[in-house]
Amino acid sequence: MAIMNVNPTRMELSRLKERLEIAARGHKLLKDKRDEMVRQYMVLIRKNKDIREKVEAELEVALENFLMARAVMPPQILEEAVMYPTQEVELDIDKKNIMNVHVPLIKSRQISREGISPYPYSFATTSAELDTAISTFSEILPNMLELAEIEKTCQMLADEIEKTRRRVNALEYVMIPQLEETIRYITMKLDENDRSSRTRLMKVKEMLEARDIQRT
Repeated sequence: MAIMNVNPTRMELSRLKERLEIAARGHKLLKDKRDEMVRQYMVLIRKNKDIREKVEAELEVALENFLMARAVMPPQILEEAVMYPTQEVELDIDKKNIMNVHVPLIKSRQISREGISPYPYSFATTSAELDTAISTFSEILPNMLELAEIEKTCQMLADEIEKTRRRVNALEYVMIPQLEETIRYITMKLDENDRSSRTRLMKVKEMLEARDIQRT
């Protein structure tokens, strides 16, 4: 590990020790953040799997019924039946904070017109399969919105986990070892300078003592 290009002084040594302490503390906090995000990510992944399987199963049933209705109904009647919906959906999109990651929060509300059937067509000209398909599509919409929210949350958490992992590795394998190596180098350099200074002082003392002896 290459040492940093700094002057080997006591002031620089003190500054580097402070940086090392801050880096070590930051490394621990980032590791804790990464571990907690991974834990929450795994919880969301399992929840995402359950909701996706449920939505896909319900969609399969709804599409099968819709295809059956399409097979037995004239195209123009089917198109007319689904042209004017009697229900509306309001979406409220907000954000929530997960480990300092702002992920989407989707809330939905179905609005039905008072006194109007949820089926925007006459039962006399349509098939029962179309009723089942429309009912199923209406029921699975909240689950589909929740699935979209969870999948986007998982994506954003995965990106943040990767960024945090890179920061942790940079601190653990680059910055902290470099600081430690530089501190060792400066410490050895200062110790060497201290020994040289003591040696010079002892030599000067010996010379002064020898001169005093000669004078006497």
